[in-house]
Amino acid sequence: MVGVDFGTLSGRAVVVRVSDGVEVGTAVYEYPHRVIEETLPGGDVRLGPDWALQAPQDWIGVLRNAVPKALAASGVPASRVIGIGTDFTACTVLPTTADGTPLCEIHPERPHAWPKLWKHHAAQPHADRINALAAERDEPWRARYGGKISSEWQFAKGLQLLEEDPEIYHMAERWIEAADWIIWQLSGVETRNVCTAGYKGIFQDGGYPSEDFLAALNPAFVDLPDKLSAGRPGLELAPLGGLAGRLTARAAQWTGLPEGIAVAVGNVDAHVTAAAADAVRPGQMVAIMGTSTCLIMPSDQLAEVPGMCGVVRDGIVPGLWGYEAGQSAVGDIFAWFVETSMPASYAEQAAVSGLDPHQYLTSLAAEQEVGQHGLVALDWQGGNRSVLVDHDLSGMVVGQTLATKPEDVYRALIEATAFGVRVIVETFEAAGVPVEEFVVAGGLLKNGFLLQVYADVLRRRLSVIGSEQGPALGSAIHAAVAAGAYPDITAAAAAMGKRFTDAYVPDANRADAYDRLYAEYRRLHDHFADGALLHRLRQIRNDAIRNDAIRKDEIGGNGIGA
Repeated sequence: MVGVDFGTLSGRAVVVRVSDGVEVGTAVYEYPHRVIEETLPGGDVRLGPDWALQAPQDWIGVLRNAVPKALAASGVPASRVIGIGTDFTACTVLPTTADGTPLCEIHPERPHAWPKLWKHHAAQPHADRINALAAERDEPWRARYGGKISSEWQFAKGLQLLEEDPEIYHMAERWIEAADWIIWQLSGVETRNVCTAGYKGIFQDGGYPSEDFLAALNPAFVDLPDKLSAGRPGLELAPLGGLAGRLTARAAQWTGLPEGIAVAVGNVDAHVTAAAADAVRPGQMVAIMGTSTCLIMPSDQLAEVPGMCGVVRDGIVPGLWGYEAGQSAVGDIFAWFVETSMPASYAEQAAVSGLDPHQYLTSLAAEQEVGQHGLVALDWQGGNRSVLVDHDLSGMVVGQTLATKPEDVYRALIEATAFGVRVIVETFEAAGVPVEEFVVAGGLLKNGFLLQVYADVLRRRLSVIGSEQGPALGSAIHAAVAAGAYPDITAAAAAMGKRFTDAYVPDANRADAYDRLYAEYRRLHDHFADGALLHRLRQIRNDAIRNDAIRKDEIGGNGIGA
């Protein structure tokens, strides 16, 4: 079985044994274009603030490179592979023609023709309008999304596309999640998976928001559901673990896999990870911690959780409600700090010690007592996904003095992300949705100090996934179900998934100390939650960026994305 995980900066493939989930081969392909944030490829067209795009050919590059290399590394003959499953970041969405051609291949000079990555936050004003109108009309779907939808999602990005480049909007016969687009390329079958439609496309109780709601936003916006549903309003959403189609001859040539093997229905990176950790039962919350953090949890209860990303029937495993919440930036915050604030002397000492910058700062931070740095931070450098649902918020560190050291700030940032998770967990439980087990997965698993901080802050024992390739393994598990090797995701996860319980246990004394710091975090959180000051600062920044771009355009004649 092959699982392919399409991430933010790279894609990875893993070859997995169907009987027990043992990973026998893996390979990674770094995206040549990475995240497109400043200028469009091959030109001088500059992008505006908070833009983040990707290149579809980078995704095809994963199929052409990572899959054959993983297969070669495994030593498994291609003829023994019976299926392939994939997962993607969400909401990464792109405009295409009716045959799936990305519009950026037709109009590479137009920013809105390119896929908008999940962390494209330039649609926040459009999300604000959607939320304000939905609140005014008391739209019934609001409660399923904690009262607000995100600027990262399909409708906010679609409204931005319509109003900033209506020509590209009208050319787009499809507005499709990359998770579904890649399945289209593999199988030749156009599908829409229940996960992204529900969590990112406001699809609830059999339909999208009503025509009159969309018309009230913009009369030309009423056809977005047609673009989302492949021009077929009655299109049935594809179930997770389902068979989307069979591998085409073209995709077989790309991947080196046999033509005709099973292609599983597309899914989201976080949501497939639940299967990889065998955490698909009610109350098992999985935190997929990497550049950002996504928290997902199956439940047999339907409740309104303020600020959650969504609750979708069958959204993680068929037969249960699936909850999602998250943080827009976690690993990205630590990377930003290292890239912008780590002194050269620290970098030199890290090199002498044989450590990378993160390991070196972590080693220094770990020597401190809780609260010794005298700091508290807000983890909003990438905005706030849950529970405030506002990507125009920004982070801060309070308490710095002339004696503050880089490791002090680094530790405060780690603690802030843990405090942010505690807010989310407490919000779920206050709404009557219990968290029975907290399971950690993702790239930040390698930082044991960080995980211990989380255990202490949450006052919970942490389980950890038994794989470094959680999403790719989860995709392979879904493919095993699609290929008929297992009757359902729960059975496949029990056989192929793995986790270690009680891997991190809270220390009572540190937990007590963190309660004091968390109280200060909550005061700071609640004080700045309305965004008044932070929104004004962002507007001042955006105005200055645009004025600078206009000045440079007058000098050099270059364009800028809206």
